[in-house]
Parts: sequence; C-alpha cells; structure tokens
Amino acid sequence: MRKAGDVILSGLLACFVGTAYFLCEVAYKTIRGHPEGISWTMLVLALLLGIIMERMGAELPWRCPIWAQSILCGFAITAAEFAAGCIVNLWLGWGVWDYSHLTGNVLGQACPQFAALWCAASGPVIVGLDWMRYAVRGGERPRYCWKWRTADVH
Repeated sequence: MRKAGDVILSGLLACFVGTAYFLCEVAYKTIRGHPEGISWTMLVLALLLGIIMERMGAELPWRCPIWAQSILCGFAITAAEFAAGCIVNLWLGWGVWDYSHLTGNVLGQACPQFAALWCAASGPVIVGLDWMRYAVRGGERPRYCWKWRTADVH
C-alpha cells in the first residue's frame, strides 16, 4: 500500500508543479498581450516537466549537491522542451513557440538562455517538492549539500 501512496503523491506533486508553471505561462502571455500564444500542448509539456522535476528530486541521493541536481534537472527539461518543440512546432507546424531570434538557439526550439533559466528555477522547485513530500509522507528529513560527498554523512 505504501508503494501506491508514493506513486499517487509523486503524481500529485508533479501535477502541482506542472499546473503552476502553465498558469505562470498563461499569465505572462496574457499580460504581454499575446493570449493567442497559449496552447494546450504547453500544459501537456508542463505536466511532463513536473514529472521530471519531481522524479529528479526524489531519486537523486542527498550526497548529490543541490547545484548539480539543478543542472541535471535543467538539462533534462531543456531536452524535453526541445523534443516537444520538434514535434509540435517543426513536425506538426503548430508554431507554439519559436526561439529562433535568440542567440545560440537550436532549431528555434531550445536556447541557452532558457536552459539557464530552467537550471536556476529547478533548485528551489526541487527543494520545495522535497519538503512537500516530507510533510505528507514523513521519512528522512531533506538535507542538501554544496560539495560532492562519497557517502552520506549524518
């Protein structure tokens, strides 16, 4: 039963993060006067990104520095964004986003600026998810380090 509860909790946390991100995207595009740029595909991608962030925080060991977790998560998110962009923008031609005007972009679907933003945002989100998981499930209290450790030190 504990395993099913863990899966449900992971799903809820991932949905929370994905939905929060999507709502930020909706607010940003609406405020900027481009609500037509909002697409349901962004919600699907946001939910996938929520799963990536939730799993990264749950699966990486405490001895992995939080900055490394943030970079790994940011790169995984960038890879997912690139793959989704290749499908919805390049293959299907829906034009949901286009980063071709940004320096260093890859096929207009990913760019170093947003990769850096994902890396920076991932750390606080991973920490928040860890603490929410701990508040609901209990278990080992979250702890973070800045240097690589070969073994967990209590």
